[in-house]
This record gives sequence, C-alpha cells and structure tokens, in this order.
Amino acid sequence: MSGGSATNFGRVGVLMGGTSSEREISLRSGNAVLKALLNRGIDAMGIDLTDNWPAQIRAANIQTAFIALHGTLGEDGCVQGMLEIMRIPYTGSGVTASALCMDKKLCKQVLDRAGLTTATSIPLLSTGPIRYPVILKPVAEGSSVGLYRLENDSDWQALNITDVEYWMAEIPVKGVEVNVSVLSGQALPVVEVAPHSGVYDFVSKYTAGATEYFCPARLPAESLAECMDRAKRAADACGCSGAPRVDLIVPDGGEPVILEVNTIPGMTETSLLPKAAARAGISFDELCERILLQATLEHAPAEGKQT
Repeated sequence: MSGGSATNFGRVGVLMGGTSSEREISLRSGNAVLKALLNRGIDAMGIDLTDNWPAQIRAANIQTAFIALHGTLGEDGCVQGMLEIMRIPYTGSGVTASALCMDKKLCKQVLDRAGLTTATSIPLLSTGPIRYPVILKPVAEGSSVGLYRLENDSDWQALNITDVEYWMAEIPVKGVEVNVSVLSGQALPVVEVAPHSGVYDFVSKYTAGATEYFCPARLPAESLAECMDRAKRAADACGCSGAPRVDLIVPDGGEPVILEVNTIPGMTETSLLPKAAARAGISFDELCERILLQATLEHAPAEGKQT
C-alpha cells in the first residue's frame, strides 16, 4: 500500500492527549502515528485535546480523524459520538463497540454469550471480594491502570476502596499471557507478554526491561491458531473495527481465556500491535495508513457510508 491515496483523506487530525489517566501514553501514541502519516505523504496534524475538544477540532478544519486517545472520553464512545455529530469520519471502532469494550462487565457478558471463555467473576462486596486470590481491576479503565492482584483481606484494606461498583474481581488464570490484534478483520501473529513481576500491570507495561515479548508466542501451532480464531470472534462479537487488540491467557493444556478487548491499543513503535504487524511484514508507517484507510462513520447518511 503506498502513499498515493493520501489525498483521499483530506487533512487528517491525529487526536491525542485528552484528560484521562492515560494522557501521557496517548501523546506518545499520537506523535508516533503523526510521524508515520507524514512519512506516507499524508496531510496530517496533531491535535492535543485539552479542555474544549469540539472547538479545537473545528479550528483545525480537518476532514478525517485518526483517534490515538486512550481511556475515558477517548476510548469509550464519547469522542466517537462527537465526531459522528460533526460528520468527521474517524478510525477505530464506532460508538457502540467503543462503549461496550470500555465497560469490562458488559463486554464480558457479550463474550460469554458468544461462547467465548472469559475469566471467572468473583462477587465484590463493600467488604471486599468473597474469596482470594483475585485480580482486581476497574470496570472502565485501560493500559492496566488500577490492576491489582490481591492475596488476602489485608491487600484489599490497603487500597481503601469505597465505591465497589466501579471495580470488578476475577479468579486469576495461570498460564501464558498473549494478545492478538485484528487488523481489517484479519488476526495478526500472536504476541506473548512475560512480565518479570508475574502481573502485566501498568508498571510492567511501561517500565523498560520489566517485561519480555515474544512474537510469535512460545506456544504450539494449534494454540496460536486457536488464539487468533478466538480474538477474531471476540472482535466480531463486540462489533469492533479498525485494529482492536484482544488480550488472552492460555492455561497449560487448557483453552484460551479472554481477558478484555481494547479498541484503541497503544501505537508507539514498540507497542504490541506494531510488534504483531511487523511480524506480519507490515511496517509501522504502513500500519498507520491501513488503519486510516478504514476511517468511517457508524451513523452514516442514508446514501451510504462516508469514507
């Protein structure tokens, strides 16, 4: 794929930053994407969203949006809905899938009904989970923000959590942690993450040397194929588009367990999606253009989709 289609996009605004806890990660993703699009000869500009997002986007006079936002407002359907109203085609999943995948409880229900195995939920009371150990995570956060492994009640008490409705607990799954990105409906090679701490939390994800990565994952061929199939089925079940990433754990001798679906995975040149794309022979610059080529509107006018 060449940069010859660049004029089809008009001016592209790479939306980054935002106000969530993942702002700094988003800026890294956005700047990497911006550089890649410029390398492809695309008329692109970065837009660091801060306070008045609609005003910033209107002032930029863009025709297409590449969303490189993570977390609240950027990944949960909010900015997607705003772009729908502004009639600006955007990358990634639409409003519905974005909102669904950001809510881990709802997403889990959809995956379960689709016949896909997910981690077993543990009831979470105001006094804490009803059993230990558990993996505790926020219902609506990304980048492993707020992910904890709790071994006992002392661990729970140390967190001082008061609003348990915003949290969920699951039985830890022991096995090989992997992820599969689904680009344009096709599963990319499986990436294995091997954090030295044993838990792929925020620190393990963003601290240099804290995690080892293997692509393809160190699993039998049939396990790799099964992970790719389940990731594609999960993305389809949730209505995702663009390049979502599905995180899984493969227990020893067991079937893959889906942990979550990320509609806007990290896009730095060392992030997991680019690692998988590189293994498939897709450069980072080409990956960004391929994602951009899918920019559209979920609620298109009657005459058809805008692209």
